[in-house]
Amino acid sequence: MAKTFRRRPLPLAVRFLMGVWIHGVVASVVYVFETLGVTERMLRSANAGHQKQLAKKNPFKGYVPDEHDVIIATYAKSGTNWMMQIAHQLLFHGKGEFNHIHDVVPWPDSPPPLGKYAIPLEDPSVWMASPEKKRVIKTHMNWELIPYSESARYIAVIRDPKDVFVSNYFFSKAIGGPAIPRLETWYRLFVSQSFLVGGSWAVNAAGYWAQRHRPNVLVLSFKSMKRDLPGTVRRVAEFLDVRVADDVIDSVCRQAGFAYMKGIDSKFSVWKMTPWSSNGTMMRKGAQGGSSELLSAEQQRHIDRYFMDELERLGCDLPYDEFCDLAP
Repeated sequence: MAKTFRRRPLPLAVRFLMGVWIHGVVASVVYVFETLGVTERMLRSANAGHQKQLAKKNPFKGYVPDEHDVIIATYAKSGTNWMMQIAHQLLFHGKGEFNHIHDVVPWPDSPPPLGKYAIPLEDPSVWMASPEKKRVIKTHMNWELIPYSESARYIAVIRDPKDVFVSNYFFSKAIGGPAIPRLETWYRLFVSQSFLVGGSWAVNAAGYWAQRHRPNVLVLSFKSMKRDLPGTVRRVAEFLDVRVADDVIDSVCRQAGFAYMKGIDSKFSVWKMTPWSSNGTMMRKGAQGGSSELLSAEQQRHIDRYFMDELERLGCDLPYDEFCDLAP
């Protein structure tokens, strides 16, 4: 593949200044907010502003997806990299080589601090090199904010919100360190409309579930992917009209296995935002139903109740117990 794009990490000086900002200024502000008990109110306000700006300056604005595009849409920490690996390897018949996933997968809504992080939407080099003449695009945005085209394909993955929360907290803490509020605050924000990392899980899930009847939209559960990876790969292949021999399917299954992906975690990880922080582990456990490592039984039950009520309020008939393991 001709290289038309090169990822450029933030310069060391910028990462150093960002580290001083995050670990010095932001961490101190969070400590004061936590002490005063106003963290949730301040972060809710910040989230409202962020959502307003996201809608106003939509990174997809002006882009019209076409037959070359396969959009992977997930709530953050819901198996995004897993599905990107499956789809990309299928489109390249098990030979999708890359130094980093975002050398080949655009991410229009990547956070601005990441800099020149992913190949641009407008770069056609990946789909032109694909045997299927298609490429993967990643987004964490809600359905109503992404452009729809009957020519493109859309794959959404919905994961148990309890597991999403646990994965999100560990990942955020690894990157943000003391700038991340304490667990109880993070938890209360998650069971609200104002979670800073992704907004409402229920709104995101309901938006994609409502589109499941479209022939070019596939909605999968993380739970079913864990239960039957070969079946998932075959279902995605059929959805993408990828007709390959069994040995290719076997190769994609192997490359989408947790042990294999754990071994190449660096190809999916974000850059270090500061010289001394972690870049977070993308493939930490990849588990279904493991939220008890961080959440109490009552907190797990509360998350289930809250989001089932939210889905009902939104008029969504998503079968919650088929996508999630109900807490006892």
